[in-house]
Amino acid sequence: MKYIVLIGDGMADMPLAAIGGMTPLQKAATPNMDALASGGIFGMAMTVPEGFPPGSDVANLSILGYDPRDYYCGRAPLEAASMGISLDKGDAAFRCNLVCLKLRESADEMLVAEYKDSNMDDYSSGHISTEEAKILITDINKELSNDNIHFYPGISYRHLMVWKDGPVDMSCTPPHDITGKPIMSYLPHGEKSHLLLELMSKSQEILKDHPVNIERLRRGKPPANSIWLWGQGKRPDMPLFKAKYGIEGSLISAVDLPKGLGVCAGLRIIDVPGATGYLDTNYTGKARYGIDSLNDRDFVYIHVEAPDEAGHSGKLADKIRAIEDFDTLVVGEVLRLLKGMGDYKILLMPDHPTPIALKTHTNAPVPFVIYDSRSVKTNNKISYNEGIASMKDAVFIGEGHTLMSYFIKEQR
Repeated sequence: MKYIVLIGDGMADMPLAAIGGMTPLQKAATPNMDALASGGIFGMAMTVPEGFPPGSDVANLSILGYDPRDYYCGRAPLEAASMGISLDKGDAAFRCNLVCLKLRESADEMLVAEYKDSNMDDYSSGHISTEEAKILITDINKELSNDNIHFYPGISYRHLMVWKDGPVDMSCTPPHDITGKPIMSYLPHGEKSHLLLELMSKSQEILKDHPVNIERLRRGKPPANSIWLWGQGKRPDMPLFKAKYGIEGSLISAVDLPKGLGVCAGLRIIDVPGATGYLDTNYTGKARYGIDSLNDRDFVYIHVEAPDEAGHSGKLADKIRAIEDFDTLVVGEVLRLLKGMGDYKILLMPDHPTPIALKTHTNAPVPFVIYDSRSVKTNNKISYNEGIASMKDAVFIGEGHTLMSYFIKEQR
C-alpha cells in the first residue's frame, strides 16, 4: 500500500459576495479533487486545537499525526531544522521576514517612537527573489550579528535569526496578519523585546539605500526596507514518523516550515527544481518527484504553498488560479502517475483556511478526503469544498492529529 498526502495550503475560505456567495474552492474548476471526494471518505477536520495560533506549523504538525499540545515548539525552530541550522538547547530561533513598510517620509531616522506612522505594506517585499534576499540578509548579518545573534538567509522573504540562550516568552505577530495595518500595536512586546525592536530599527538603516532596493525601486518593485522578527521557539523534540506509523516516507515542499517538520519527523526531504512556494511553482515536478519517491518508500507528503500566498495577498483571481493549478497539475498528475502502481490511498486537504477577506489564517475546520483505490465509491457525485460539512455521510475529526491514524492505521 502506498500513502500520498496532498496539501493545498490555505485552500479553504469563506463565502464571498464577489463570486455569488461561493468560496474560492466552490468557484474553482476542480474535477480531480471532485473525483476523489466522490469516490472516497470525506469530512471535516479541526487541525488547530483550541488555544493555539492557526498557523501552518500547528496545522501541518496535526496533519502529520503529532498532537500540538505535546509537540508544538514554534515556527522558527522547524525552519532552522530545514535549513540545517543546529540549535543548542537554550537557543531561541526567530523567523525573520524581509518586509516592506510604508515609512514616515519625514523621518530622518526610523526609531521605535516613529513606528506609529508606519504600515505593513507587503509582508513579502513583493515576493523578493531568493538571490536578492540572500544579499540583504548577508549584509544585515555583517552589521548586526554578535556573539549571541546571527542571521541566516533562507528562501525569498523567509529567513532566520538565532539568539543564543535567548527568551521566547514574548508576543510577536506574523506580518502576514497585518497587511495594510499600522504596525505600532503589533510590535514585539514582553521579555527583552526591546532588543528585537532595536534590531528591526537598525535593519532599516542598512536597507534604506541598499543597492538591491535601489534596483528594485527602479524596476517598480517594493523595497525590502525592514526585517520583522516573529515565530520564536526552542529546539523541538518529537518521535520519528516511522516509530509512530511503521512506514518510511518523504516530504516535498518549497518552503522551510513543512520541510523542517519532515526533518524532525525523520522523513526524507525531496527538493524539486523550480519549486518556489508561489504561483509560478513547479506543480507538475512536485507530483512527479513525489510519485517517483514511492519506488523505495511507502509514504509521501506533498505540500503546495501557492493558495495560501494568494489568500494572504487578498487576490481572489490568484487564489482560484492556484486552486485550479493544484487540481490539474498536482492532483491530476498524481492520479495519472499512480495508474498501474498497485494499491494506494490519498489524503487530500488544506492545512487551514486562509480567507481572502481576512488575508490571514483561521482555525475553522477544513474539508478532507481519504481515497482508497481498493474501495472506490461509484454512486456519489460530490464537489470537493467546504460544503461537504453539511452532507449526511461527512465524517468529523475533532482532533486533527488523529486523522493520520485514521488514514494509515485504522483504514490500513
